[in-house]
Amino acid sequence: MKIVILSRGPNLYSTKRLQKACIERGHTVSIFNPLQFSINVKQGNPELLYDNKQLGEFDAIIPRIGASITLFGTAVVRQFEQMGKSCLNSSLGIITARDKLSSIQLLARHNIGIPQTIFVKDSSLVLPAIKELGGAPVIIKLLEGTQGKGVILAHTNKVAESIIETLHTTKQNVLIQKFVQESKGRDIRAIVVGNTVVAAMRRTAQGDEFRSNVHRGGVVEAVTLKESYNHAVTKATSILGLNVAGVDMLETDNGPQIIEVNASPGLEGIERATNINVAKHFIEFLEKLKRDKKQ
Repeated sequence: MKIVILSRGPNLYSTKRLQKACIERGHTVSIFNPLQFSINVKQGNPELLYDNKQLGEFDAIIPRIGASITLFGTAVVRQFEQMGKSCLNSSLGIITARDKLSSIQLLARHNIGIPQTIFVKDSSLVLPAIKELGGAPVIIKLLEGTQGKGVILAHTNKVAESIIETLHTTKQNVLIQKFVQESKGRDIRAIVVGNTVVAAMRRTAQGDEFRSNVHRGGVVEAVTLKESYNHAVTKATSILGLNVAGVDMLETDNGPQIIEVNASPGLEGIERATNINVAKHFIEFLEKLKRDKKQ
């Protein structure tokens, strides 16, 4: 196959691993910056130009769309879809997962465990919302944050109220989330490919840091998921319309609680923690998508 990796970071670990996995499985691979495309919308003949030049023929697409370019990046993926190309994740799945509020609403509707979350816009409703969650400490999340950025732990009601009101004045949309005491500084990241968990790790924050992300210095270890956790992550991925995903969840007294589903999960932490070639699983599934399309 001729495969396109849509990525603004050709030297990033994940991009390079996917590129290597493509080559090892005998495919031709190109890395294109999604912002360099021109989307030519024509009736009956959708077209993409790259650096204002004809793109040529490609069979399949691996989207690695960052949060800062979701709108344009998913438009490029959607154009590839309209051109009949196989995409590892669909444009709709990426958009749905990227919207933190919409995604947890969908998960809650399907009885997937999530931390109780409240979204308010009126400043007068902030303190009542915090009290509805049982009071501080609470987690405050920017809707657009990634890799632990835009996630704040507020230890008192007054501090939480002040932070949220300040963020509101800068036109930021924030979620207020119940703090799960028993999982403080620890979560699980599972990689799902085609309704199967191919790798999982536990991330533990260090020192006073409560965010366990690898980018925040979290320590990782490979884990084997209990059946209830396996079921939760595969069902969450399916509900959001994704073929592959990184699913983050808390270990609680009431079972797994999903905190985020990432359509473009980083591979470095989990590959090193588990010694599993996750990138290879991605490419094998892309091959299956292409075969199924021919049938």
